[in-house]
Amino acid sequence: MLFTPISFKSLTLKNRIVMPPMCMYSAADDGKVTDWHVTHYVTRAVGQVGLIIVEATGIEPRGRISNQDLGIWDDDHIPGLKRVVDQVHAQGGKIGIQLAHAGRKSGVVNSTPVAPSAIAFSEEYALPKALTVQEIKEVVQKFAQGAKRAVAAGFDILEIHAAHGYLINEFLSPLTNTRTDEYGGSLEKRIRFLEEVLLAVKEVIPQEMPIIVRVSADDYHPEGNTPELVAAMLNLVKHHGIDVVNVSSGAVIAAMPRAYAGYQIAMALTIKEQTQLPVLAGGLITEPVQVQQMLKAGIELVYTGRELLRNPYWPLQAAHVLQQEIQWPEAYARAK
Repeated sequence: MLFTPISFKSLTLKNRIVMPPMCMYSAADDGKVTDWHVTHYVTRAVGQVGLIIVEATGIEPRGRISNQDLGIWDDDHIPGLKRVVDQVHAQGGKIGIQLAHAGRKSGVVNSTPVAPSAIAFSEEYALPKALTVQEIKEVVQKFAQGAKRAVAAGFDILEIHAAHGYLINEFLSPLTNTRTDEYGGSLEKRIRFLEEVLLAVKEVIPQEMPIIVRVSADDYHPEGNTPELVAAMLNLVKHHGIDVVNVSSGAVIAAMPRAYAGYQIAMALTIKEQTQLPVLAGGLITEPVQVQQMLKAGIELVYTGRELLRNPYWPLQAAHVLQQEIQWPEAYARAK
C-alpha cells in the first residue's frame, strides 16, 4: 500500500509518503530561496518522496514565524521558488507549498504581530494587535496573491496553514478568538476567515489544482477545539474545495501533548469519518510497518518529518524493508 499511487484532481502521487512543511530558518531577511532550500527539497525528490511540501511561507513580511523564513508576498520570490519546483520536477517529484501567516506567534523583528484578539501566546511573546474587519479582508487577499504566485512558480498543490496556533488557527480556536463580530463566537463565525481564504484562493488557481488544509485537531485544553469540533467546522467549508486534510494537533497554547508514535492517528480517523475527506497524518513515524498500518486503517497519506531530515532516502529504505520494487534514481541503481 505504501507504494500504491493515489490521485487528487489532476495530481497523481507515486506513493503515500509526504515530507511535511518544516521551517528551515535558512532564508535571508528578504524571504528569498537560498541554495540550502534547493539542496534540501531536491534531495528528497531524489529519495523518491511522493509529495514534498515546502515550509511555512509567509504571505506578508509580518506573517513569518521568523526573519529567516521563506516569503511569497512579492513577485521577486517567484524565480527562487520556481528554481526549487523545476529541479524537483526534473527528479520526477511532486511538490506543494504551505501558505502561512504566523499571527500572534510571529517572531519577525521590529514588527507588531496581529491576531483575531489581543491575547499574547505567552509572556515571551509580544502582545498582538487585534485585526479590524478591513484588515482581515486585506490578509485574505494576501493569501490569494500568495496562491497566485505559487501557481506562477509551478507548484503542483497548495497547503493552507490552519494549524499550530498560527493566524488561521487562532481564528478557529475559542482559546484565542474572543471576538464578538462576524469572525468570532459560533463555529460558523470562527471558520469564516478560513472560508474566505479558501474562496479567494480558489479564484486565482487552476480548477484542477488540489488544496490541502492543515489543522490542529486538538487544542489539548478542556475549553478548546477537539477533533469532533474541527470536523464540524470543516464540514461547513469543505465544499469550497478542500481535497485533503493534513491532521496535526496542539500549539495554539503552550500545553504539550504526550507524544508517541502515531499519537495523531485516532484524530485523523475521526476527521475522516466525520467529514468524508481524505486525510494526511503522522507524528513520530519512523518505520515502514507503521506507515503500512496507518494506510490499512484508512489514512490516505502519511507524513514523516524528522525521519526524512535524518534520512532523505527513507522511501528507498522502506521499499527494501517491505520488499517492494520501486524505481530508483538511475545514478543510485547499484545500491539496490
